[in-house]
Amino acid sequence: CGVTSVAMESTGIYWIPVFEILESEGFAVHLINAHHVHQTGSPKSDVMDCQRIQQLHSYGLLRSSFQPSEEIRAVRALVRHRENLLQGRVTHIQHMQKALHLMNVQLTNVLSDITGVTGMLIIRAILDGQRDPHYLAQFRDPRCARDEDEIAKSLQGNYKREHLFALQQAVELYDFYTTRITACDHEIEQFYATLQAQVDPAQKPLPPAKRSGAKSKNSPNYDLRTALYRIAGVDLTAIDGLNVLSVQTILSEIGVDMSKWPTSKHFCAWLGLAPNNLVSGGKQLRTGTKPVKSRANLTFRQAAQSLAKSKSALGWYYRHMRARFGPAIANVATAHKLARIVYAMLTTRQPYHDVGAEASEIDYQKRQLHNLEEKARKLGLS
Repeated sequence: CGVTSVAMESTGIYWIPVFEILESEGFAVHLINAHHVHQTGSPKSDVMDCQRIQQLHSYGLLRSSFQPSEEIRAVRALVRHRENLLQGRVTHIQHMQKALHLMNVQLTNVLSDITGVTGMLIIRAILDGQRDPHYLAQFRDPRCARDEDEIAKSLQGNYKREHLFALQQAVELYDFYTTRITACDHEIEQFYATLQAQVDPAQKPLPPAKRSGAKSKNSPNYDLRTALYRIAGVDLTAIDGLNVLSVQTILSEIGVDMSKWPTSKHFCAWLGLAPNNLVSGGKQLRTGTKPVKSRANLTFRQAAQSLAKSKSALGWYYRHMRARFGPAIANVATAHKLARIVYAMLTTRQPYHDVGAEASEIDYQKRQLHNLEEKARKLGLS
């Protein structure tokens, strides 16, 4: 019929198979935000919607929503599935805590995480039939802050059969989710190997990790940092506040091609981190950012919040904005700065360099002095 371009609304998840099939057949498919169509004042019905979308699309009045490449969408689906598995595992950790509290085993008083090395050894020993508090306390890991006597006081439980059964099933489900997460990590690793490389780690080695410390138990077992460096061309984990898991979430949502956004301002506006003030008749009706449902937006905000005690330039910026405007605005402002840095690094392929908190403070003082000199000059003073 000579049709080469198709416009369609996003309806939950039902648009995805139609979008993928049309795209695989060579059509230029444009995913349209239904809100943009409704702003035209068209009547609401399925038939009228189709006709109105076709008419507006033929006039070129509809903007296509951002969609990453097919390869990135595949990784995004797996990363989102991995997050769902982690959330499912958290539910069974809560079931384990509930069963322990019902037996008066107060492990949470002496351990910050019952699924750590010490906690899981003690729980598995309880399920194997051990009840002596001092014997169970011997499973304490040397890195644990509490001593054996303190741990033993929290293990004088009232072990009842029904609660032990609930604890047993919660541990089994926790282990099952852990194996599923490992299998998902293996699948993601294979997808990373098929993506186009922006840099060869063998010829341009990855710089040493900026931050060293204990590995998160939610981190995958393979070298995720090198895989992300290979497909992005830069080490985004060098940015303070971002770790391998947050960088993986961001890249799976936005991809590595920044040409979709002309400038960093367009990118931040798409993320919902730019000001979206509503002004009518010269009167400001609303301030703040545009409400969006974006995993990348949430990841940038969480990264910004983690900089509260950082000695980096970004940490200084967060504390400076928090002192001036409060934590809510400081969180958004720092997330906005992080997004601009990521955009610049993916666009220019240049590494990130942190000047430090002291240099940021000195630069701020210089700007303040310059502003005061300008005000004095305008007043005829020096």
